[in-house]
Amino acid sequence: MIVVGVALVLVGVVLLVAEAHLPAGVLGVSGGLALVAGTAIAIAGTGAGLLLALPAALGAGAIAALWVTIAARGALGAQALKASSGREAMSGRMGTVRRWNGDDGQVLVDGALWRARPSLPEESTLHEGDEVVVERVNGLTLGVRKAEEWESQWS
Repeated sequence: MIVVGVALVLVGVVLLVAEAHLPAGVLGVSGGLALVAGTAIAIAGTGAGLLLALPAALGAGAIAALWVTIAARGALGAQALKASSGREAMSGRMGTVRRWNGDDGQVLVDGALWRARPSLPEESTLHEGDEVVVERVNGLTLGVRKAEEWESQWS
């Protein structure tokens, strides 16, 4: 009986560590249950009574719950972060027109020169020095619009 309890404790610990690396919730809950059951079975297998097994099992459950809570908060916090690089982060950025010829041109955004087109076909013609806002990214071409006065004063 003790061997089964110790095996369940080890499985519980492994599942809790896996939960920290692959946050899904199921692994953590399963690990917590295995840890509680394994603790109770191992202590009861030694001949100790319910008076000793119950507090130990509850303590193991509390530790497992704390571990799962910490892992879940970290995972949810990471998901809530806004993209800081790549094409996802370009939307909403401010830039300056360096060259514009008809329907396309080049804009400087975050220190890089990008090919750009108006985000709307009926958009007024842009000129060198105009401030623009990136609205979308299509491959290596930015869809831009002229910045409103209130947007350009805060950049």
